[in-house]
Amino acid sequence: MNGKFASVAPCALVPWPGTMPEPGEHPAMAGAEEVVVMLHGLTRTRGSLRRLERRLSREGFRIVNLAYPSNRFSIDTLVDGALADIVARCCQVPGTTVHFVTHSVGGIVVRRYLQRHPLPNLGRVVMLTPPNQGAELADRFSNARLFRLIHGPAGQQLATGADSFIASLGPVTFELGIIAGNRSLNPLFSRLIPGPDDGIIAVDRTRVDGMTAHIVVPYSHTFIMYHGPVIQQVIHFLRTGTFTAPDMD
Repeated sequence: MNGKFASVAPCALVPWPGTMPEPGEHPAMAGAEEVVVMLHGLTRTRGSLRRLERRLSREGFRIVNLAYPSNRFSIDTLVDGALADIVARCCQVPGTTVHFVTHSVGGIVVRRYLQRHPLPNLGRVVMLTPPNQGAELADRFSNARLFRLIHGPAGQQLATGADSFIASLGPVTFELGIIAGNRSLNPLFSRLIPGPDDGIIAVDRTRVDGMTAHIVVPYSHTFIMYHGPVIQQVIHFLRTGTFTAPDMD
């Protein structure tokens, strides 16, 4: 494991305690044909994706719901320290297809990972409310001490400028379905965001060149992953590469 994470408990980096298992030791790597690696959003935990995890498990997917210190390190460090090892372990199982399902900044971590480490056995990717073109809130608050304290280095990399980290990621080159929300629980933040938004991210900023499909649903950034219609859309895209309906707003 990357030395920069030495002070972080092992269970904060991988979805099981202790050392990284050998291939086949964890259920998500035991004879699996389709593995879904899940990444939670900034300052959240893998518990926020637990309902979605259970549903995907019932559908026959093997799940790695990754816990990682999202607000303690830069995105590149998160890629190298929290994601590279676990994906490499999944890829060692012959015949395995690796999908990703992410929330918020988890999508940016995956985009960076796949930019640096193309996967020959990559399946499909579903992103829930990703800041694919950055976030106006990061532009507005990234220099504020409280923002830096809460959201850390990764949060400061979500600026929207042409020379920003986000802009350096470029178009995607894989099958990607994006589910954006357009309901806000924070009218103050929404006043700072142009156009429809989910209280954190503008709908337009969830899009990225090269994406396969995009849908807008009437849910907020914080709770989008808990809603049954969203879960059904995730499952359908993983199975078919399409969503089942047009925008639900």
